[in-house]
Amino acid sequence: MKKILVPLLSLLLVFSLLPLAGSATKKEKPNVELWNAVKPLETTVTFLNSGAHPDDERSDFLAYLSRGLGVKTSSLIANRGEGGQNEIGDELDNALGIIRSREMIEAAKITGVKAYHLSETTSDPIYDFGFSKTPEETLEKWGEELTYERLIRFIRTYQPDILMPSFQNDDTQHGHHRTMTILSERAFKDAADPSVFPQQLKQGLSVWQVKKLYLPVSSADKATTSIEIGTYDPIYGMTYPQLGEQSRYLHKSQGMGSDIPAAPRQVHLDLKQSAVDTKGQSDLFAGVPYNFTEWADKLPVSASKLKSDFKNVQRDLNTVVAAYPNDQRVFTTSQTALSHVRSLTSQIKKAKLNSELKNDLLHKLSLKEEQLQNVSYVSSGLYVQAKSVSAILTKGQNTNVTVTVKNTGKQTLKKFSAKLNVPKGWKAKTKSKAINLAPNKSETITYQVNVPKDASYYHAYDKSAITTNISYESGKTKTTITEELEGTIAVLPDVGLTLSPEDIVVNTADVQEEIPVTVTVKNYTEGKTSANVALKTPKNWKVSPTKATVSFNEKSEEKQVKFTLIPPKTIQNGEYQLKAEATVNGKTFDSTIQEISYDHIGTFYYQYPAAINTVAFELLMPASLKVGYIESGFDKVADYLSNAGLNITKLTADDLALGDLSQYDTIVTGIRAYLSREDLKTNNARLLQYVENGGHLVVQYHKPGDGWDALTTAPYPLTIGNPSIRWRVTDEKATVNVLKPESALFNYPNKITTDDWNNWVQERGLYFPMKWDERFETFISMADPNEEPFDGGILMANYGKGTYLYTNLVLYRQIQSQVPGGYRIMTNLISYGAQ
Repeated sequence: MKKILVPLLSLLLVFSLLPLAGSATKKEKPNVELWNAVKPLETTVTFLNSGAHPDDERSDFLAYLSRGLGVKTSSLIANRGEGGQNEIGDELDNALGIIRSREMIEAAKITGVKAYHLSETTSDPIYDFGFSKTPEETLEKWGEELTYERLIRFIRTYQPDILMPSFQNDDTQHGHHRTMTILSERAFKDAADPSVFPQQLKQGLSVWQVKKLYLPVSSADKATTSIEIGTYDPIYGMTYPQLGEQSRYLHKSQGMGSDIPAAPRQVHLDLKQSAVDTKGQSDLFAGVPYNFTEWADKLPVSASKLKSDFKNVQRDLNTVVAAYPNDQRVFTTSQTALSHVRSLTSQIKKAKLNSELKNDLLHKLSLKEEQLQNVSYVSSGLYVQAKSVSAILTKGQNTNVTVTVKNTGKQTLKKFSAKLNVPKGWKAKTKSKAINLAPNKSETITYQVNVPKDASYYHAYDKSAITTNISYESGKTKTTITEELEGTIAVLPDVGLTLSPEDIVVNTADVQEEIPVTVTVKNYTEGKTSANVALKTPKNWKVSPTKATVSFNEKSEEKQVKFTLIPPKTIQNGEYQLKAEATVNGKTFDSTIQEISYDHIGTFYYQYPAAINTVAFELLMPASLKVGYIESGFDKVADYLSNAGLNITKLTADDLALGDLSQYDTIVTGIRAYLSREDLKTNNARLLQYVENGGHLVVQYHKPGDGWDALTTAPYPLTIGNPSIRWRVTDEKATVNVLKPESALFNYPNKITTDDWNNWVQERGLYFPMKWDERFETFISMADPNEEPFDGGILMANYGKGTYLYTNLVLYRQIQSQVPGGYRIMTNLISYGAQ
């Protein structure tokens, strides 16, 4: 019978994917916000998807669960993605982690998913340290006890019915992915065990038994259940996979998101662990009560009244959903349902029930109370705008926050109030009192907010410093909802100090007599102020002037102070640090405030010490070498090499199309430049002609999909490794074997030794070429532990009179992390042919 039904179901599915056309009357546009609010009332199921990095969430399936079924759905991600690549700017490390965290939060809003992270700060051990091939390495660096404790804590707090890690635990997966799968599988039983992290129970948490744990698999024959998620939803005007892709477009820094057609799609899941009786059924929710009607069946026979009450509450909830799209009726029915849910909650608290069942029921009722208050708010017609006069605050400052409200609904909202939530120690005062807000009436409530002098500084991962609680009554039912203020409210230092250059190289082969340094001072205080600025230098360094004073007339004003550094002539190889500080009204400030602002996420800030990381080492370079650099926007190598003393010219689109390329001894492409520079792809033939005429071209690493054509981008066929997990060396300490030690690449102008391969950060190389023309020569070999070595880390071929060099070594990370070997190796690569 099942085989006969499959073709029929497939045919029905194709029709269901298509929106209805040819209607005689134009349908009213769906009220998506209201539907998003009421749909979750249909089910009590909670679902948790665990992963390692932002963008690991299974967006298509989560969209189906949350938007399609109304299941309360969340993603728990281990780290912030700090070790990833950035396709929208040059932010790396913690700044990139802030971007990726916010992208995930914004992406989750589209699919109706709540995003959470185990990592709590920018100095958290649970850090994206780069690609890892094993869970053992991952847990060693994250800290197994810390990571697991946080995972158990989250499960006991969120209390999911179903848990699904995003990835299988096999060696084709990233070590971070495997780690979260391993820990999630272990947590299935441990979260319910009171002997596991018992201190959490003393802190008010309860044990929690996840009902089912699934892992995604590739095909139906490997699955316990397969779910069709490719159906068309008229509310959103697309299928759930399409909705998932809309959310993935928000992961812009990772280049996520694609346009896909409406088409059938199945998700295949393998049930790995279960704590419920599925009664032989294989569907996703088998054994898990789907709504309060099914929860009623879990109650003992003796609790007949409670059974009836739960069924009545579910009827109330269904009535609210059925009232859509009539927002007034949705509002009225939601108030009734909310009152009944609260009454039932009181009964359950007093009832003599099994503790586990009571915990489950109270949890489900609390979720419905939260959801019903949201339904009430959305359907009420209440417009709220909360805004601070100053989005950037400083310690001790006063500001005003205004909450503007208008009742656009058809019912009076009684005892309406808007109260500010501020951190402990802050003060928020208003003369406003609770009012009855009639239809079409507006109200503006102003709060005077005082930031204490000992307030904590802003951190991008903290909750908002100021929110507002909106509350009102209808009948005897009270609704309370929390709203964010517009923009990011940040407590910052009185001034921020940005140093240029960010890093300094002192060449011990030719110590600079003077090094110019500019300190840009930005005022974050209100009104006029002044700052005394100074550089703190290492012993035997000199600086002129010793200090300088800048004055400001208004907030956000910037002033620059120029200093001249004089390093000691006898400086030794090593690392040095120069710090900047400013004194304002007797207080010293020494932070850089990096503003991170993109349209798709908003504006956020990253605070770190105002210092120039300085390294001294020998760097030889040809005196007359002239280098053209094709920036990608994803690295800062051109600036770093220029600051180190090389003659670097950044090539524009006009330069590539029309300029005289022959004036450059070497041309270098930034990482993944064929992705971001359309003009580079357009003029690639000119670059190859430049090589053919005698030039030297150095191409830094690319992904296969970065506009790279394996047959035509390089002068001879060169195929970049795919899938990426196989074609990388993640151990930054991996032994490097030089295959042609006599080559000028390792001897001119710098003699490359084993020291130059020491102290690398994050990894050796990624996207190693997997195939290349025999005319390319190989120069180095390296491997991760227990793996076969790659010998394509540096490939070079003669082409006409010139040379073409491709390297997938992550030299940009080394250079931007002040690793001397990165500078010396890169200088040799771009100096080839100049000897």
